[in-house]
Amino acid sequence: MSPPHRLPIFGHISYYRPGDVLENRLALSRAGLHRPPRTGVSGSEAEGAESIILANQYEDDDFQEAIITYSGSGGRNPRTGRQTTHQQMTGRNVMLRRSLETGRPVRVFRKINDITGSGYRYEGLYRVVGAVYEPGKSGFRVWKFRLEPDSLKL
Repeated sequence: MSPPHRLPIFGHISYYRPGDVLENRLALSRAGLHRPPRTGVSGSEAEGAESIILANQYEDDDFQEAIITYSGSGGRNPRTGRQTTHQQMTGRNVMLRRSLETGRPVRVFRKINDITGSGYRYEGLYRVVGAVYEPGKSGFRVWKFRLEPDSLKL
C-alpha cells in the first residue's frame, strides 16, 4: 500500500524559522519542510512549489542575499553540472511557474558547509516574481526563475 498523497503546505511550518539549520536532507524531509530527499523542488504541478534547496547544482544559478536566480531542472550532466541539452517546461519547472502564477510563498533552504558547520539553513519565505527561458552559460536554453523575499510574511 502506498503512502497517502499529501498536498503541499505553503508558508512556515511548525516552529521552524529563518536561520534554523537542519543537519541533512533526511532531517528536512522528516520535519516536512522539504519532502523529497534528493530533488531541489518540492510541491505539485497543480499547486506550485512549496520549497526549494539552494545547492549550486546548476551553472546558471545565482544566489544573492535578496535576489535568487534559480535555474530550472533538466538537461544537466550530474557529474559536471554543465547543461548538455535545452530544458523543457515539465515537472519541477511547471511547479515553479505555477508559483509565479499563484504568488504563493516558497520556503528556501541553503546548503551550507563552512566554518560554522554544515547542513541546510532555512532562509525564509520567498516569492517567484519572474521567469525567463534563455541561453545559459553553456549555450543551451534554461529556465531561470527569479525569487525575492516575501514581504507579506505568511
